[in-house]
Amino acid sequence: MKKIISVVGARPNFIKIAPIHKAFLKYKSSIHHLICHTGQHFDTKMSSVFFDELEIPKPDFSLGIGGGSHAEQTARIMMAFEKILLQEKPDMVIVPGDVNSTLAASLTAVKLHIPVAHVEAGLRSFDRDMPEEINRILTDEISDLLFVTAKSGMENLRKEGMAASRMFFTGNVMIDSLVHYLPKIEQSDILSTLGIKKQKYILSTFHRPSNVDHPERLQKILESMKRLATSLPIIFPIHPRTRNNIKDFGLENILPDSVILLEPIGYIDFLALTKEAALVMTDSGGIQEETTFMGVPCITVRNNTERPITCEAGTNFLAGQDYTKAVDKAFEILSGNPKKGTIPKGWDGKAASRIVDIIVSHLNA
Repeated sequence: MKKIISVVGARPNFIKIAPIHKAFLKYKSSIHHLICHTGQHFDTKMSSVFFDELEIPKPDFSLGIGGGSHAEQTARIMMAFEKILLQEKPDMVIVPGDVNSTLAASLTAVKLHIPVAHVEAGLRSFDRDMPEEINRILTDEISDLLFVTAKSGMENLRKEGMAASRMFFTGNVMIDSLVHYLPKIEQSDILSTLGIKKQKYILSTFHRPSNVDHPERLQKILESMKRLATSLPIIFPIHPRTRNNIKDFGLENILPDSVILLEPIGYIDFLALTKEAALVMTDSGGIQEETTFMGVPCITVRNNTERPITCEAGTNFLAGQDYTKAVDKAFEILSGNPKKGTIPKGWDGKAASRIVDIIVSHLNA
């Protein structure tokens, strides 16, 4: 019996590990798959509700790390996870994404000579001011198996000198979850609960430090939303970081009533809102992929994206941090000129099965 530990720490991680856990069930006679939750996202609305909705079993290990600086968080995860690895002696560790938990768990495992598999490898924004970019680069460098979502990821890894034997184009596990839960998404009553109609609202999320940790940028974002809300109401599930900064910077009075503030909401309801929105405006990474799959126009308010396929083939438009440009583009889309996109190769709901088959083959070699 081979033992594998998957490490999750933030909302996107749960979405990626859920289909992988389900895919391991067909090997339950030979693979013991365990889940370690670092607690990097410790708010109930940001974390535990996702375990329930995604039907992930209660974590086998909960580190309870919580917040802190990047260094503090990474160090505490490493110290706590090392004890788990020494106790369990797994045959492999799986890390998804690009958060601090991803890098911390990878480093800890590699130093104990435990193979690491990185799900969503090869993504690059080419912006080292983003902590996620550092996490991605270092995790890819030390991982044994690199599972890639799009052609740009394969190209990035080749340019960085990764051996072809480590790289596997498997598709996008985030889309696996979306495909699996589409029936539930379509049954969600979130629109009626909020009193909104299909295609008659804008969905918006902002949480990146480059946008919300700077008073002048956050003010411009809120003013842009105010301008955009003259056309359609905006649904704004607000990240705790963003809410706190709005208060700390004294910006509470900018948004009109037509911007509907929500607490962070669950996976099913959020995707139901995404699916039926006239437009999504965000600085998220994963939402770019989900809107591309569902054919929903998306404007990403960042200077770069590690997911260029969503702009090249999908429905995403990269506006930079030019907030006026973002709003102008939004009005253009709402006036009847949305971008037509296609679904990228490998975004078919079967990525997790491909990943798990490769891992099992690798461990049995």
